[in-house]
Amino acid sequence: MSAFATTRPGRGLGRALLKAAAVASALFLAACDTTEAISQAGGREFGPLIDPAQPVRVALLAPGGTGSQDLEWLARSLKNAARMAAADAQGAAIDLRIYDAGASTEAAVAQANAAADAGAQIILGPLFAEGANAVGNAMAARNINVLTFSNNTQVAGGNVFILGNSFANIADRLVGYGARQGKRNLLVVAEDDIAGQLGGRAIETAIARNGARLAGRINHPVSISGIDSVVPRVAQAAQSGRVDAVFMTANNQAVLPYLTEQLARAGVRSPVTQMMGLTRWDQPADRLRMPQLAEGWFAIPDQTLQRQFEARYAQSHGEAPHQLASLAYDGVAAIASLARDGRRNALTTTGLTQRSGFAGVGGIFRLQRDGTIQRGMAVATIRDGQLVILDPAQRTTRGFGS
Repeated sequence: MSAFATTRPGRGLGRALLKAAAVASALFLAACDTTEAISQAGGREFGPLIDPAQPVRVALLAPGGTGSQDLEWLARSLKNAARMAAADAQGAAIDLRIYDAGASTEAAVAQANAAADAGAQIILGPLFAEGANAVGNAMAARNINVLTFSNNTQVAGGNVFILGNSFANIADRLVGYGARQGKRNLLVVAEDDIAGQLGGRAIETAIARNGARLAGRINHPVSISGIDSVVPRVAQAAQSGRVDAVFMTANNQAVLPYLTEQLARAGVRSPVTQMMGLTRWDQPADRLRMPQLAEGWFAIPDQTLQRQFEARYAQSHGEAPHQLASLAYDGVAAIASLARDGRRNALTTTGLTQRSGFAGVGGIFRLQRDGTIQRGMAVATIRDGQLVILDPAQRTTRGFGS
């Protein structure tokens, strides 16, 4: 991937960009397909009352059994992280049952029904948004809440809560921080695929919410020619005097290095025109050495507990966890904390959406009644080849606002 930061594209590099983009898109869409969300039925309360003195029966739907190396690693990581959280649940007993749901919606629903038949009181997973939507519909009839690993807010609502960090949450954090730094006129640059358009919409919503101004939006195809075709337009807008920041979705692995390199060639780079992104610019590590990314802003989870979790996981399981593994730990830990407090309504909508939120591996988070999530995020940049925190992650839910 680093070749895109230092060389002009040839036909071979173009194929590499498209291939990398396709792979990254597939991974993103695994957690973020566009589907119709279940209805919230007027804010209906979901979830059974429990006896806190008895083990809480939790079912985990993991994307195991596909044969895909990446999905098997993710499934293994989710399972191991959930087991770690269950073992850590001092003062509460978690009866964790694990089901391999593969990658199909039908398998996810079948396994969720099997779990419910076996007495599951709450569902963790599945990963795919389409599956989460279908499982939510199936479990609504059985009064069971679903904590999906998806980050797609379109499937949130009713008895479905997303655990994945949403574009809306990241965009709101960055736009809010930017507004406080005087960066109020934002140009949105987004891929024309599903992920890019969802991300662009989230940025526009965050702009309106934080009292900033949308200075324009430019969409581009996920290809070298598509990026090349919009760079002059982005540069013209950025240099017009009416734009304080360029906020890019840059969801695909190869798009960010190439797009920012071409913009830098056109004279657009931070901090003269502040560059911002929905994705992490410090991963993979070779991006820290890309000059066009220096001084750009992006959001990351609180790193203290995250690093402790990753080190502990690696020591116990002999490999690094998948970056989504912490979602399973957070889900089980949140359930355990509510049960530990002796709450009969621990697994209900009211219990899960407590105002004080939960302390997760990646920092504080709070589930909302509309099924979305607020997560504490730090604003970071790259300076002299190092990750630098500009504004620490919120430590309490008061930092989320309303």
